[in-house]
Parts: sequence; C-alpha cells; structure tokens
Amino acid sequence: MLGSLYSEQRTWLHGVSAAVKLVLLALFGTALLLVNDLAPLLALSAPAVLVFVSLGSATRPVRRLLISLLLAALLVTVFHTLMRQPMLGLCSGVRLVGAALLGLALTLTTSVAQLLDVAERVLTPLQRFGVNPQDLSLRIALMLRFVEHFFVQWQRLDEAYRVRTGQRGGWRLLAPLTILMLVAARRVADTLQIRLGE
Repeated sequence: MLGSLYSEQRTWLHGVSAAVKLVLLALFGTALLLVNDLAPLLALSAPAVLVFVSLGSATRPVRRLLISLLLAALLVTVFHTLMRQPMLGLCSGVRLVGAALLGLALTLTTSVAQLLDVAERVLTPLQRFGVNPQDLSLRIALMLRFVEHFFVQWQRLDEAYRVRTGQRGGWRLLAPLTILMLVAARRVADTLQIRLGE
C-alpha cells in the first residue's frame, strides 16, 4: 500500500471542498508569479504561513520536510546573491516557501479520492475530443500518490538510519529508496492489471 501524507486528524481546512482549495491554490500561485517586489510577496506569503500554522499538530508528518524546504529557499537566495542578484534571490525564496506551504496544506487536508473526483469533473468536457476523463484522472491520482509515497518512504528510511547511526541518511538513502519505489510501482501495476482485467 502506498504511503500518504494525508492527515486523518481533522482540521478546519478538511471541511473546505477540494475544488475550492485547488482554485485558491491556483490563484495564489499565479499571484506569486506575477508579483516581483519583495514587500508584496511577503504580504502574499503571510496568509500561507498562517494557514499552515493553523493546522496545528496535523502538520507533524511534514515538519521534517520543512527543513528541506527552508534549506532549498536559502540555497536559491545564496545562489542569486552570488550572481549579484540578491533581491531576485529573496523573491524566489519567498515564492518557493509560500507556494510550498499551501501545497503541503492541500496535501495534508485533501485525500486523493477528493482530488480524483475534482479531476474527473474538470476533465469531463474533454470526452468530446475522445479523451477518457476517468483514465486521465487515474493517471493524475497515481502521480500524486507516488509523490506522497516518495516523501513518506524517504522519511521512514531517514528515521531508521538516524536510529542506527545517529546521523542523517542523505545520499546513502538513494539506492534503498529507488528499490522501494520500484517495488511499489510494480505492486500497483500488478494490482491495476488484475482489477482492470476483471
């Protein structure tokens, strides 16, 4: 079974429909891309931080990912600073953090089934052009699940390595993580083949 970052601990955001959350995420992401000044970007990112923090202990599964997120934002900022574009680096870092926090909030409070339902409804008009909305939405759902599964397995391997050695796994986890992902992909493929063949 694929691991998931979805939190079973109910929060206020669980009660918001998946369609509304996806629309707001799209609008927010577009606004982040269109704004190029640091002050407005900070103002735009503040609600993202507040939304994420308001989820409380439901954010526990992704708290370790926050370290990677902040590190990535820092690296982007440092890179642009070395290229003599410090303001561009700061803006890019803020964009990354703001968009990622809302993406994590969506992942934590929206099940794959809910996302699949929204995708099927949105893709239904494409039937006129010979596109199967159920098939396409299933592909999207599988992609999302495998992204989640990747991070879940990464966390588990890192925790196990840390318990054994007292250090972070880092690049040493690449080989076992790749094997686990290939095994999971084969298992899902076999299951789909059996079910679709019925």
